[in-house]
Amino acid sequence: MSDGNTTNAANDFLIVNRGSTIIADGTAARPIIFTAQQNLTGAVTDSDQGLWGGVIIAGRAPVSNCNLSTVTGGAVDCENVVEGTGNALYGGATPGDNSGVLRYVQIRYSGTVISPNNELQGLTTGGVGSGTTIEFLQVHNSSDDGVEIFGGTHNGRNWVITGADDDGLDTDVGWRGFLQFMLVIQRPNNTQSDNYVMEIDSNNNEDALPRQFGRIANFTFVHTSTGTNAGLRLRGGADFTFVNGILASPQPCLNIVAGAVVNGEATTIRAANSALQDVGPPTFNSVYFACGSAFSAETTQGGVTVTNAQQLAVVNAGTNNVTNGTAAGAVANVYLPGTAALAVTPFAAASLNPAGSSFLVNTTYVGAISGPTDTWYQGWTCNSNRANFGATSGNCTTVPST
Repeated sequence: MSDGNTTNAANDFLIVNRGSTIIADGTAARPIIFTAQQNLTGAVTDSDQGLWGGVIIAGRAPVSNCNLSTVTGGAVDCENVVEGTGNALYGGATPGDNSGVLRYVQIRYSGTVISPNNELQGLTTGGVGSGTTIEFLQVHNSSDDGVEIFGGTHNGRNWVITGADDDGLDTDVGWRGFLQFMLVIQRPNNTQSDNYVMEIDSNNNEDALPRQFGRIANFTFVHTSTGTNAGLRLRGGADFTFVNGILASPQPCLNIVAGAVVNGEATTIRAANSALQDVGPPTFNSVYFACGSAFSAETTQGGVTVTNAQQLAVVNAGTNNVTNGTAAGAVANVYLPGTAALAVTPFAAASLNPAGSSFLVNTTYVGAISGPTDTWYQGWTCNSNRANFGATSGNCTTVPST
């Protein structure tokens, strides 16, 4: 158990600097909990958030947002400061950098606002390398993003993000990695104005290298906000592949944004260009979408609009996608797969692995959870008004006595 002290004026957070490692290796029966002091005294509720800064890991893997204009992205001296810390540097030229282990870990009630547009998350990773293990992770009630990834090459699996007030998962500045088995359930009554269940950015630099390229398989995204224009946002020219997923939102599901037109093509949806590490438009295979009044929403940036027709065409270019699903067909009992989602033919996720990698595995279902008998998310997580994971999981408002 680790707690942030909320009785003083300092912005408490835990940071693992470059060259250091964290070994937070819990078990399903005894997860490691990082939380606010008030959680230990029983003084939190299901609505509390932002009581401390959260966990930050800084590594030496490549990033694209160098703090010097004379430096090339991904170079050993391409580095930047972790948002909210003032002096913690991340970035470098070591893709396989190892920052340690987070396994069977909860991070609760985090997300301190340092100043406007300068916030800490539940978990922040900056330039974290593929040698790092982050799995069986729950982030609960972050006042900003649940997890924000700034560049790097680390992967993640078996993540549960509950009650984030901003984005559930936010990736940025050249992250290139894999995620599998992701359950994201947003806060019931958000106070942020742009809280996507997942947001993918590139720091307003469309063609900065390394180019962001994420592959995510077996996800269940439950978006709750009616004040955000869509559930999932992709922008900044980032590349992404989504397979075997469920996305339910009271708003439109998708918002693809391009900030520039290069050689007559909008950056985020243009054809592949190897010189820019661009693999082409985002890819969707075997995704069940349950959207509100429309499938997608348009946003104009820099005079460029990716139209609703173009966004639908991107999805229709994939296989076995359902674009007209219903909320009841998507999920049952908040997060379990609905009957219609279970009928979707899954994609062979392992085919996305590069040579020598076996990170992504094939499944017989779409979504993060196969059904009521699938229990990977139970016991080591905590229950709240956002989601109840069963009797083996304790309440987020309390901490284990032993």
